[in-house]
Amino acid sequence: METHIESVGSNALVFSGTAQSSNNNVLNGIPTSMQRTGQITIREAIDLYMIAYAGRDTSRSQRMRWWSAKLGHLTLSEIDEDHIYFALEELQAQTNRYYAGKDADGNAIYKARKNKPLSPATINRYNSCIAALLSWCIKKRLAQKNWENPCKGIESRPENNEVVRFLSETERNALLSACRASKWNKLYLLVMVALTTGARRGELLRLTWGDIDFERQIASVNQTKNGDKKNLPLVPAVIEELNKFKTSNPNELIFASKRRPDSAFSYNEIWDRALKMANIKNFRFHDCRHTTAVNLHPKLIHHLHLILTHLKVYSKCFYLWITSLFLPPLLV
Repeated sequence: METHIESVGSNALVFSGTAQSSNNNVLNGIPTSMQRTGQITIREAIDLYMIAYAGRDTSRSQRMRWWSAKLGHLTLSEIDEDHIYFALEELQAQTNRYYAGKDADGNAIYKARKNKPLSPATINRYNSCIAALLSWCIKKRLAQKNWENPCKGIESRPENNEVVRFLSETERNALLSACRASKWNKLYLLVMVALTTGARRGELLRLTWGDIDFERQIASVNQTKNGDKKNLPLVPAVIEELNKFKTSNPNELIFASKRRPDSAFSYNEIWDRALKMANIKNFRFHDCRHTTAVNLHPKLIHHLHLILTHLKVYSKCFYLWITSLFLPPLLV
């Protein structure tokens, strides 16, 4: 990815949120007099942290931008538990938003979801994000000696994960029919792959044509949530659908945006319309993964955690099961 960093004053950097760097010597730009003083601002610390960040969390830059705007003016010596607590309380009151592509200048566009507050899990991720930053500052000797991370006093919000939503057979057929009728001609393919592989949204949107092995009927996922690589067995119906859109460019995203081919298509509104058309309520795209899990053959239930990561030992079993699941009546 391209680095978008510009100097501001003598020490500060502005992080655009779209870049990462392999530069391991990120502290060279800070005068020695600033180390161990706690006088670096949160905004400056975020800039340096994101340059050095080598993790796989693609949403971290978005959260860091929020913290930079909210508390960026404070120095390490000034920020305390109350600043973080009240910032998270304010965040809790905001409406949930979703990524809706980029504008003509390449800036990310986010749209609000009506009457849908941010979940406790999301708030916890923002808390973890700022906590990681401050721990990094301690490790890099940017904070004063014996300075304690103020996030230690912030309690995580309880996450209610008891209700797991999945589709009934009737709902599944209705959803696939609605996806077939969508104005985006790849929605049916995207949902089919999601339902038959149990892959996560991000894994699917990052797939390129070079990741598809049509002969072996697998898709290679090179970046997963836990950092491992995996193969997704593809059923014949998915292979048939993929062949309709196949291109000769191995680097092209399968589910690319029409206006910005280097970015994934923003399908949220189209997905919502398909759900409405199918009369399906309280169902997220991630629940396609749940639908895959609950439809497992009883003999494979105890291998659930392995099947959804598609370890090689279970790929064949998973393929055979999922092929039998998608009978002709379902492929409308």
